Amino acid sequence: MNGGYPSFVDKIIDLALEEDLGPGDVTTAAIIAASARGKARLLAKEEIVLAGIDVFERVLSRLDPEISVKANFRDGDSVPEGSDIGLVEGSIRAMLSGERTALNFLQHLSGIASLTRQYVEKTDPSKVRLVDTRKTTPGLRVLEKYAVRMGGGFNHRMGLFDGILIKDNHIAAAGSISEAVARAKAAVSHTVRLEVEVDDLRGLEEALEAGADAVLLDNMSVQEMGKAARLAGGKVLLEASGGITLETIEEASQTGVNLISVGALTHSARSVDISLELM
Repeated sequence: MNGGYPSFVDKIIDLALEEDLGPGDVTTAAIIAASARGKARLLAKEEIVLAGIDVFERVLSRLDPEISVKANFRDGDSVPEGSDIGLVEGSIRAMLSGERTALNFLQHLSGIASLTRQYVEKTDPSKVRLVDTRKTTPGLRVLEKYAVRMGGGFNHRMGLFDGILIKDNHIAAAGSISEAVARAKAAVSHTVRLEVEVDDLRGLEEALEAGADAVLLDNMSVQEMGKAARLAGGKVLLEASGGITLETIEEASQTGVNLISVGALTHSARSVDISLELM
């Protein structure tokens, strides 16, 4: 993460190591001398967008503070299939005991970055921004959203604390979009942007009349998105969300919406194929 580690990232790493190691790696301890040191290559077995190389090194350094990873690529770089991502040097015990956990992070985060890049390449960045959602793995949100950025995407709100998004259940509880917006406006500073989720053009009209700053178009067709953009006339930020895939995002990005949010970036990205091989 470019050298910046919130304290809870180390907690995440330590929990992952505890889950895998328990009281210790019995196989490695039985076979490898504690004093044994060596080198290993980190190999990309398919074309990827790299994310998490610092996290990979951080995992191994929790087991051997003297271990080093000399990376040939930086997070956000496209890595060709067959490339050496980097060279690992240090305790062989640490490499083998931390290998699976370190690779799990690197493969998962690089998978998110790689999928994000595929989506980004199908949009025109001058017209629309690709953003993620809160559909993340519990406990891994900060890392997964970092991976989205490395793939060229942008982050939506980090959690419920840093933005107002009035969704369908809020509206149902309040009784109407207008009432929900009025309550929110009365409760927060004027500097906080207020976004409302709607699923049809009638809802959009009510949100505009109520004074929303942004509107999320939930599961609308491409044709409906276009109509919504014309109706809004640039008065509010429009976000399209729900059911947008690699096959449909290019068309959706041409409708006049400002943001396209895709939950699949984090909840459906597959782990890419990376291996650690002793030399």
